Amino acid sequence: MLRNRNIILIVFLLLTGLMHSAMAQDDVIRRMQGMGRMGRQAGGKADSFAHRTGLEDSITIRFRYLDSSRMRGFDSSIYDFTQKFPVPWHHVTLGNLGTASRSLIYTPNMQPGFDPGFHAFDIYNFTVSETKFYNTTRPYSEADYLLGAKSEQLIVLTHTQNIRPNWNAGFQYRLINSPGFFQNQNTNHNNYRFHSWYQSKNKRYQNFFVLVGNKLQAGENGGIKTDQPYLDSAAFNERSTIPTQLGLNTPGARNFFSTNINPGSFYTNATYMMRQQYDLGQKDSIVTDSTVIPLFYPRLRIEHTISYNTYKYRFRDPYADSLWYASNYNLKLERSNPDTIFWQDSWKVLVNDLSFYQFPDAKNAAQFIKVGATFENISGKFDSTYISRGSTSRYNFFVHGEYRNKTRNQKWDMEAFGNFYVSGYNAGNYNAYISLKRLISRRIGYLQLGFQNVNRTPSLVFDPISNFYMGSPATFKKENITNIFGSLDMPSQKLKIGASYYLVTNQAYRRDFYKPDQASGVFNVLQITAEKQVRIYRNWNWRTWIVVQQRAGNGPVNMPLFTTRNQVGYDGNLGFKNLNTSFGLEFRYFTSYKAPGYSPLQGQYYFQDTANVKLKMPDISAYLHFRIKTFTAYVRAENLNTLSPTKGGFVNNNVPTFNYPYPGLQIRVGIFWVFVN
Repeated sequence: MLRNRNIILIVFLLLTGLMHSAMAQDDVIRRMQGMGRMGRQAGGKADSFAHRTGLEDSITIRFRYLDSSRMRGFDSSIYDFTQKFPVPWHHVTLGNLGTASRSLIYTPNMQPGFDPGFHAFDIYNFTVSETKFYNTTRPYSEADYLLGAKSEQLIVLTHTQNIRPNWNAGFQYRLINSPGFFQNQNTNHNNYRFHSWYQSKNKRYQNFFVLVGNKLQAGENGGIKTDQPYLDSAAFNERSTIPTQLGLNTPGARNFFSTNINPGSFYTNATYMMRQQYDLGQKDSIVTDSTVIPLFYPRLRIEHTISYNTYKYRFRDPYADSLWYASNYNLKLERSNPDTIFWQDSWKVLVNDLSFYQFPDAKNAAQFIKVGATFENISGKFDSTYISRGSTSRYNFFVHGEYRNKTRNQKWDMEAFGNFYVSGYNAGNYNAYISLKRLISRRIGYLQLGFQNVNRTPSLVFDPISNFYMGSPATFKKENITNIFGSLDMPSQKLKIGASYYLVTNQAYRRDFYKPDQASGVFNVLQITAEKQVRIYRNWNWRTWIVVQQRAGNGPVNMPLFTTRNQVGYDGNLGFKNLNTSFGLEFRYFTSYKAPGYSPLQGQYYFQDTANVKLKMPDISAYLHFRIKTFTAYVRAENLNTLSPTKGGFVNNNVPTFNYPYPGLQIRVGIFWVFVN
């Protein structure tokens, strides 16, 4: 493993050297940053590679997602660090990059069908749905490196190029490694992605291929011990000396290349997906003075998608404390202390889907009707130190339909889709969604209204066959969640307002650290969000994100009434032509509430309704972000709020999750470099 990491660093240094040659390509860079000549995007052409002539010496790069035909460009803004950082602003972790996270904004699971149920590390996964399929005239690469306090590191390598004008391929690799400020919370995540997009010359056939893999390793320390006021004691200003509930007492043990994670959660998953499409329709062409440009308008599309997915979820503690596991999980270890605990669920899923599209308007590929059917083969195996629950084989068969229409005048955007599980393990599950978006006017902006209703079997961690199911066997009813939502987007006013109303029945959850349970009644959640940018003076701006949410009824979820993020700073070039700068202060705050606790053995957050979590002060950061041509840098000083002159340093830690303090002062420096061959 050490040798592999050295190879990664050598590759990174070589790529950094190559970037200097890209700096000289001023004309190329200007076109890329402004997204220059982006190819033709007439209505109905979004699924086709744009024809180009005379642009071979400039970079023209666009991308699309798998289930969207719209070609997109890069966002060149630099004020938002979370665009480059895997943790969203509204998430809190267990105190270290790579540890389990949860959102401060209520976001119920609205995905029917197969779900293993482990979501605390979702933000660190590469997924098929967020894979970008590029089309570019020149090979494009990006090398990102972020170094933080206590040897925290984030490395991202990206490359894509068109092998032929109608065939693009690329890869992406990411490493997250962070020993952390406290004991036994070190993390090591590896993500990789390979993707390919091919379209035949006659425009009839398309092939999408994705290989995604994630190997997530995170230390689980159970939180700091609470038998003494460690956080308020000057003797423990070095936070790595504070003892933790799990793991050996090894203060200050940090290694840049360390992968010795015990105890910890070890999650791996991989997806191998191929989608093929064949179109029947109408051929056409554009004749110019020097060439004939072939065109094709699809009327009927046949689509086949096959994917093979593997999931493995493990918890291992070779230094198990018998008393701690007995008091928190009612788990009696069979051997003497220390003992070894090993829990594992593994799943393999083969998915076959056949779908048909019909395009009512030949010249608008953004309007279509889609129907299809999917068959899933599911097999699971369950192992642990003491309990062997064997294996299982299951299946699902469901049908689905979809209608989309983004009108050619760009005023209406309609979307409706649904699926229904006809038979199998998740029989009776369904998802029904409809959304209508309308451009009111250039001044007012876009109004969107929508409705979604989901009926779903609780996740498989609520099935007694799972090794992570701890408690008395029980049968859980299907969860039902309704969401009525609306939003108003006013680009001219730099304002977005949204509202969601959730109605939830039979919510499955955990209580008392590990016990599975289900709400017997109905509860609802009202959520209002707003984003606004206000110009203070010239290039000085104030940006605010506000979330207000309230639960009504006796439901097993809690959320802060008020959550906000604010930036006050400068955005401009300071008088230098090629310099783009953003600097200032950033604040995050949420009101006191009964926050969930965290169960390390299960990798799950659990509901508690007895004690409040309250921030001592808002989280405060100072930032300096700048871009010079293809080079972008982020310099940040985070958790300035922890400064306590009376205690002698940055030791006034916020604790957003019980017994899991946030660190003190963190300095992060990130460089992000793009180059074009």
